[in-house]
Amino acid sequence: MEERINLYVDDLRDCPKGFTIARNVGEAIQYIEKYKIHILSLDHDLGEDENGNLLLNGYDLVKYICENGLRADKIYIHTDNGVGRENMFHTLKAAQRRGFIDTDIEIYHYSITQNKYSG
Repeated sequence: MEERINLYVDDLRDCPKGFTIARNVGEAIQYIEKYKIHILSLDHDLGEDENGNLLLNGYDLVKYICENGLRADKIYIHTDNGVGRENMFHTLKAAQRRGFIDTDIEIYHYSITQNKYSG
């Protein structure tokens, strides 16, 4: 049986207890493809490279999940980016309606955990 994990995708925030952290989209995809995901918690803005170019963001990850029919039992969107939150939430819900992702995935447009930064 595949191991089941909770995955927290965020470039800056502390990883909540009980979650595995992915700091970028590439790491998140590796976890999603290797493990069964119970709770997936998503940030939108995932930083910049050394040249100041924006890295792939949470919306890019949502599109990848939808295009590849991947799943988590529950998806929470913990980003502070309001536009990003709406885009991610509505894309996931539309993908459900169209059958691209499972209809039993619970999708929430808020955080399941406290958004904490170390500091």
